[in-house]
Amino acid sequence: MALLVAATAMAQRGVTTFGLQVKPVFALPYFQTLTTMERPHLTGQVELDGGMAFGMSVRIGLTDIISLETGIGQIQRRYTFGLANDTSGYREQGHVRYVGYEIPLMALAYMRTGERTYMNAALGFSADMYPSDVQQELEEGFIYMYRNRWVQAGVVANLGWEYRTAKSGIFHIGATFHRPFGDMAIADLTYWDVQRGFFPYRMRGALSGSYLTVDLRYYFHEDPSRVRQRRR
Repeated sequence: MALLVAATAMAQRGVTTFGLQVKPVFALPYFQTLTTMERPHLTGQVELDGGMAFGMSVRIGLTDIISLETGIGQIQRRYTFGLANDTSGYREQGHVRYVGYEIPLMALAYMRTGERTYMNAALGFSADMYPSDVQQELEEGFIYMYRNRWVQAGVVANLGWEYRTAKSGIFHIGATFHRPFGDMAIADLTYWDVQRGFFPYRMRGALSGSYLTVDLRYYFHEDPSRVRQRRR
């Protein structure tokens, strides 16, 4: 039993571990999920409903308690947008998705809580990439969301708990907060005034891109003894 505990404790040193992750995105008011725009007799809004992030994660063990974590993932943010004209009584809502890709680089520290259970915390940065703009039509208007930059930096913080099996890999559950440096995108809402020959009225607002996720991860098993034998 003592040998098993020791092997588990040293499982991260010098070991590169690959994993898969799924992260549902939660929209909380604290993270500026609602953007409101106004003109005389005209109101527009864009609100983050949630989304889904998924991808791969790679851990590189530096010491018994510290690892370097990176990977690549895709995130799909879901937005509800709407237009309202107080004069004509027109009101309509639509839905749009905004897709991005992320490459994080974080320092991760472990704290042992049981024979095979660990708490971990990670902090670092992310390169956020947005491949294209998006547009969605309404009956009397449309939304156009365009990126501020093709590549943008952000800060990432993670807190989690994991169970390390002997030979079946690592099961992880946690939460991640992601905040870009600066606005992620600009949303243009356009209303077509049909009474004036479809004259366009435009409103503009910034989207922060901050979000909170619940993380579900699985890391494949890598035997530390085999790693040490390959390096001899």
